[in-house]
Amino acid sequence: MQDAERSDLVNETESPARVSLFGDMEITECGLVFEEQAWESGFKFVAGLDEVGRGCLAGPVVAGACILDPSRELPKGLNDSKQVAAAQRTEIAAELKEICIAYAIGSVSAEEIDRINILEATKLAMRLAIADLKPSADFLLIDALDLKGVGIPQKGIIKGDSISASIAAASILAKTYRDELMAAYEPQYPEYHFAENAGYGTRHHLNALRDHGACPIHRKTFRGVLPKPDNSLAIGGEMI
Repeated sequence: MQDAERSDLVNETESPARVSLFGDMEITECGLVFEEQAWESGFKFVAGLDEVGRGCLAGPVVAGACILDPSRELPKGLNDSKQVAAAQRTEIAAELKEICIAYAIGSVSAEEIDRINILEATKLAMRLAIADLKPSADFLLIDALDLKGVGIPQKGIIKGDSISASIAAASILAKTYRDELMAAYEPQYPEYHFAENAGYGTRHHLNALRDHGACPIHRKTFRGVLPKPDNSLAIGGEMI
C-alpha cells in the first residue's frame, strides 16, 4: 500500500521526478515541515542537499547531503550555514554526524569547474554526494535546484537552507568540510590567506592575486582571477 501511495505522488511526465505533496505553504523558520510531509507520504530516507563555495575564486565547490533521523531532536541553532557563527557550525556539524541516519560530501575541483562551468559542477557535486549516501535517499529536498538524471523524487526549495532542517544540515556539513579543506591549503599557499577567506574574493585575496597571480587551485575562468589583457600596446589587433 505504501508503494501505491508513493507512486500517486510522482509526476512521471517530468524529469527529474517531482512530487505534488507540497502545497502552497508560508514557512518562516527552519524546521521539518517539508520532511514531515515526505515521511507521512511514505518516503523513509529524505535527504537534504545544499552546496557551498559556488561564488569562490579558488578551491572546489562542495555539496552536502544529509538524511535526518525523525526520532532525534534537531541540533540547537541549526540554520543556514551563512547565518551560524563558525564555532557553532563546528559544534552542530559534529552533532549532526552523530545523530543523522546518513551524510555524505561531494566535491568538484577548480580545474573541473573551469572545464564544465560552475552550475554543472554544482550539480555534479550534488550527484556525488547522493551516490555516497548509505542508506540511499528515496526523496530529495534541494536548495533552489532541480537535479536531473538521479532518478529520485525531489523538491527544489527557494532559500531551502533557511526553512528546511535537512537542507540546513547539508549546508552546515558542506561548509565545515570546505572551510577545513581551504584552511589546509594555507601552508602551501600562504599569500592568499585561504584559512581566512576560504577562497572568496575578499580585498586581501584580490590584492594577492594582483601581486602573485593565480595558484593551481584558483578558478581561472572566474572574473578577477586572471589579469585583464593589456591592450595598450596593441596595433592592428596584435600585441607588440
